[in-house]
Amino acid sequence: MHLRSARSARTTRDPVHHPVFARYYARASVAAETRLGMADVRGRLLDGLSGRVIEVGAGNGLNFARYPDAVSEIVAIEPERALRALAVEAALRAEVPVDVAPGVAEALPVKSEAFDAVVLSLVLCSVRDVTRALTEVRRVLRPGGEVRFFEHGRGGGRIMHLTQRALDRTVWPPLAGGCHVARDPVGALREAGFDLGPYRRMMMPEKGPALPQSYCVLGTAWRPADDTAAGD
Repeated sequence: MHLRSARSARTTRDPVHHPVFARYYARASVAAETRLGMADVRGRLLDGLSGRVIEVGAGNGLNFARYPDAVSEIVAIEPERALRALAVEAALRAEVPVDVAPGVAEALPVKSEAFDAVVLSLVLCSVRDVTRALTEVRRVLRPGGEVRFFEHGRGGGRIMHLTQRALDRTVWPPLAGGCHVARDPVGALREAGFDLGPYRRMMMPEKGPALPQSYCVLGTAWRPADDTAAGD
């Protein structure tokens, strides 16, 4: 009975629990820094940021070392326990102050309009409710604040679209920590009320086979400066 209670309590504390995938992701993401050019992508994603930043779905914290000095504080939200522990280690090595905290994208544990920027890096593919997550992003971002995003999602032609949708309905989310390959991050940001800025579609890797998870987009969006509803 005691062991069952302990497991139940752990499940309650950790709404996202993918320990096997977390170990794989931690290794693969480090390798991708050089093999897939992710180090360069992270630099472009974060270049020019300043003020208070919240990173939603920080993973193992590989972005932390690449934030510019003009960033005064980072609040990094990561729901998966194993990845969060690695993010804490990365935060200790970062040159800017980083506070790593548990939480999910659909209910961010921070005050409204408290941040100058939000960073979304390979997270919208795995959140349970994209609409709720982006509503929360609007809430915590000050009017006129920016969203920096690097996401993967729907891409390719008809055959690839069918393949991506089939994977999302079957084996891919259980195998890949809740990830989906057929979502449309740009469309989701637009529908959530953000003003879309420049964005670039790209393949990862840029040279190699086109896989269902290869279709990526890197860009910027803003919460409209006259938007007050999200913070009410």
